[in-house]
Amino acid sequence: MKREDLELYFIMGTSNVPPQEQPIYILEKALQAGITMFQFREKGPHALTGLAYEQFARQCQKLCHHYHVPFIINDDVDLAIRLGADGVHIGQDDLPVSVARKRIGDMILGVSVHCEEELQIAINHQADYVGIGPIFPTSSKSDAQPPCGTSFLQEAHSLHPELPIVAIGGINFTNAHSVFQTGVDGVAVISAICQSKDVDHTVATFRSLSRINK
Repeated sequence: MKREDLELYFIMGTSNVPPQEQPIYILEKALQAGITMFQFREKGPHALTGLAYEQFARQCQKLCHHYHVPFIINDDVDLAIRLGADGVHIGQDDLPVSVARKRIGDMILGVSVHCEEELQIAINHQADYVGIGPIFPTSSKSDAQPPCGTSFLQEAHSLHPELPIVAIGGINFTNAHSVFQTGVDGVAVISAICQSKDVDHTVATFRSLSRINK
């Protein structure tokens, strides 16, 4: 994984997309527009299960490969190993970081962290990057932690400049500038792309905001 892969990290599952839209179509539009990483995150009350879940993951993976964008699976280490995904992203309520690292070998390992202690554990077990958030209030995760603002982002980047960091949670055009100013490598978005009326414009705007602050 390269640090620049985190610049615009798109996360999506079927429940994040408006009912009139096809999730796979949204993903292809985002890939064409220039997202730099994709996380398959199939959660929520109407989430796909069983064979439909795996088939949708394979469709997403095939598209990501076509556009040479890393394909990351949220939480499901078994599925990631079965599909030969590029990596796995785990939260604090999932497998312990040490267990995940042993099971996935050299795959990319991303870990959600909310404090310095969790950050240190992720580093100790060779996480390839950490996700910090939610930075701002978000509607995409019903069980999200309280927003932490940009102060911990700044602190994490200052203390661990060698560690790739992506920010997540409620990030949009109006607040992305303050996130990139902390020096982190990128932003992860769900709603900003899933609900966008113009995915090309959305992706281009985020990436230009990133370049301005590099």
